[in-house]
Amino acid sequence: MIQNDLELKGTQERIAQFQSWVAQFRVTTSPTEFELMAGAYLAEIEKMHAEVMEYLRRHSSESAPAIAA
Repeated sequence: MIQNDLELKGTQERIAQFQSWVAQFRVTTSPTEFELMAGAYLAEIEKMHAEVMEYLRRHSSESAPAIAA
């Protein structure tokens, strides 16, 4: 879970890097290799994007929700 703007920036940079890798896989691998290689990256991109959206939905005056143990 993203707790602050610094973590937001880091997550956004990581998303951009993963997207770049997947874009490269699209043109440098066979369809079968692409499916095998891109799947995990795409799943992680979706997870990180959801975290970004959750963070951006909170006003800066709101604290982050407590993390369940």
